[in-house]
Amino acid sequence: QVQLIESGGGSVQAGDSLRLSCAASGRTFYTLGWFRQAPGMEREFVAAISRSFGMTKYAESVKGRFTISRDNDNAKNMVYLEMSRLKPEDTAVYYCAADVNSGSLRYVALRAGEYRHWGQGTQVTVSS
Repeated sequence: QVQLIESGGGSVQAGDSLRLSCAASGRTFYTLGWFRQAPGMEREFVAAISRSFGMTKYAESVKGRFTISRDNDNAKNMVYLEMSRLKPEDTAVYYCAADVNSGSLRYVALRAGEYRHWGQGTQVTVSS
C-alpha cells in the first residue's frame, strides 16, 4: 500500500523558516515533489527532485528561498522542503507527490499529471 504522509506545517511570521517532511512508502518512487494550493487557486508546482543524482527543479516564486532534498536510504523514502524567508503569499496547503511511472533516475517531473500518488496535505500559514 502506497502512503505519503506530510508533516511540519504550521503558522509562522513573514521572514521565518519552516521545514516540511514527507514519508513515502509502499513501492519504488522516481521523482518526489511538492505542490501547493492556496484558497481559490489551482494547485501549483513548488519543487521536485529526481530519484538519484540530485536533479532538482523549482518554481520561480520559490527559487533561492526553498530547498528540496530526499533520503532514499531506508524503506521510507523521505523528501524534505526547507522553506526560508517565508512570505504571506506562500500560505497554502502543501502536498507531497510521487511519480512511479517515469522509470528514470534523473528525470524531474514538473506537471501534476505526472504524479500518481499524493499526500493529504499540510497547512502552511504565513502572517505579515
